[in-house]
Amino acid sequence: MRFRKSEGRALNIVCDPIEIFFLKWSDFVEHLGRVINRFIHQYSGISMFYGPKRIIFWMVFCLSPIWGWCQVELHVLGVTQDAGLPQLGCVKSCCVHDGKPRERILVVSLGITQSDPKKGVLIEAAPDINLQWQQFTKINREIEPSSVFITHAHMGHYSGLLQLGREARNTKGVAVYGHPTLTEFLQRDQPWKQLVTLKNITPDPISMGSLKTIGELTITPIQVPHRDEISATYAYLIKGPSKTALFLPDIDKWEKWDLSIDSLVRSVDYAFLDATFFDETELPGRNLKEIPHPTVRETMERAKSWPMSVRQKVYLIHFNHTNPLLQKESAAYRTVIDFGFQVAAIGNIISL
Repeated sequence: MRFRKSEGRALNIVCDPIEIFFLKWSDFVEHLGRVINRFIHQYSGISMFYGPKRIIFWMVFCLSPIWGWCQVELHVLGVTQDAGLPQLGCVKSCCVHDGKPRERILVVSLGITQSDPKKGVLIEAAPDINLQWQQFTKINREIEPSSVFITHAHMGHYSGLLQLGREARNTKGVAVYGHPTLTEFLQRDQPWKQLVTLKNITPDPISMGSLKTIGELTITPIQVPHRDEISATYAYLIKGPSKTALFLPDIDKWEKWDLSIDSLVRSVDYAFLDATFFDETELPGRNLKEIPHPTVRETMERAKSWPMSVRQKVYLIHFNHTNPLLQKESAAYRTVIDFGFQVAAIGNIISL
């Protein structure tokens, strides 16, 4: 299936019925449904065509919402490090432009929709959860998420839970999954304990290597080394009906892990990896040993031996406000794209 632009906003569609027939079902759902939904929004400009092509078009046009509902989709809702952008107290050009704060870029979070909208999943309860919850509900057929998976107890990953309390959304029984040290902390210490007491949330510990099945999803936690001051830290393997994504936004250093990131990336279809800092020059005056992360340059050095097909699985995420990858016009951004990595962006949608 090929698409070409015509005059103005109009789209001409070159549709080969035989080509459609031989598409694999997963490719058909993932690619065709996505493209059809894209030009539905431009419907007023679509030029007409006739015969079999017209029949195929209207069949796809009418059924595309159903195909979309049947998919398990991962939505990127936020990409920045815990404090977001602009960051409190920052007056650098990365946070301020022409004397005004730059547009907010939301803190890292994913949302997963599936055929049963009552089983929507949010990954991370970020400080920007009020906007992310609203956006997720919109794309999930106006149904709010029923569960939240949290990687660890650093501010950008769990503090949004406060918005579920009675002073705000006043949710009822939202399941919160995480390492046993995280759920114990939520049940023991205020103000999180009040969320549990009032049944706004229901903490549910998941052990390393165990499986949690929610609808068509299977989520497996993997423990990673990362400054575990309050709780241990998990990465998550998120498995849908046909594909698997790794979500690993925080780790101290790859070499500190008893697992091989090289093997893990090869074993999945998508890998969202810690890209907090591009290199060690971003925070002059700060001791990066106190806030360790693998820099993007270190990850690229490690991935030099990976074939391009493996590099292209990587979606860098969790960017500090100083990270030049937040600027598409930067040399760093072009270097990463040419290397084969993807740079995660709010609005990315991946079919699982």
